[in-house]
Amino acid sequence: MHPDRADMPPRHSRREILKSALGGAAVLALGRPAPGAASARQIETPADPAVDLGGGLFVVTVPGEANVVARADADGVLLVDGGSASGSERVLAEVSRIAGGGRIHTLFNTHWHPEQTGSNVRLGGEGASIIAQENTRLWLTTDVTWPWNGRRVDPLPEIGRPNRTFYDDGGELPSGVRYGYIPDAAHTDGDLYVHFPEENVLAVGDAVSGDGWPVVDWWTGGWIGGIVGGIERLIALSDPETRIVPARGRVLGRADLEEQYEMYGVIYSRLSQLLNSGRGPDEAVEARPTEEYDARMGNPDEFVRRAFESQWAYLSPDA
Repeated sequence: MHPDRADMPPRHSRREILKSALGGAAVLALGRPAPGAASARQIETPADPAVDLGGGLFVVTVPGEANVVARADADGVLLVDGGSASGSERVLAEVSRIAGGGRIHTLFNTHWHPEQTGSNVRLGGEGASIIAQENTRLWLTTDVTWPWNGRRVDPLPEIGRPNRTFYDDGGELPSGVRYGYIPDAAHTDGDLYVHFPEENVLAVGDAVSGDGWPVVDWWTGGWIGGIVGGIERLIALSDPETRIVPARGRVLGRADLEEQYEMYGVIYSRLSQLLNSGRGPDEAVEARPTEEYDARMGNPDEFVRRAFESQWAYLSPDA
């Protein structure tokens, strides 16, 4: 059970969401994409430490760190994610170099993971507005230990927790930057997107992967059905010219999302069939439900195991 869940407004149960999504997955399975070359409309990411998206908007890339989106404006700098605690100094130095050294006045947390929230304490202490979906704030108030690797993440001090949160509706900043919730739970149950309409850019954190198989954090709400639903939602928010910035890998285009939507729909349908036939995670891995995609995406074993387990989480009696 999520910490402080009783304080949150009513939600559909995971079982209701799964029931609805299973029907959609059956339709998705009818259209299987070919595993050939990537879309011609992909947006290529240069090898420089930043990608200039125009209008003072950049993707800051520091080796070993997740992508950070920085926008310089008249008031200073807005950030989407801030790197890990160990990489924060390098990330913020790179942001300062690229964005002209202005004060960071706003920080979005696309979700609670330490790879994204490592600059929260420093920037919160400097008075930045930290914006997140409410579930993200709640996870940052408690310790989390992932069962698949035993790694424990301690809560953040209060100064580093989001100080401006929302549940469903998101909002818009005076600068025109918009943000909203991705309730499908593609990665966690607190995923958000940030939309820069003038530059036609969506920053989406780990709700989408631009580099190999995604991480399915079912311990804090993410699941395979949410990957399908989340990508569908982002497709609806984009147009053929939109650039989508994931937490990892290159900048994507809508054609990439459409390709991923079909692929994960096929995989979800296959995993659902394995679950409904009484199979377990080991048998799901052995069944090779991602076989035609592996040459392009990489070894799928960890992804398949956790994607399968995520269905258990959504079917558990206390969900």
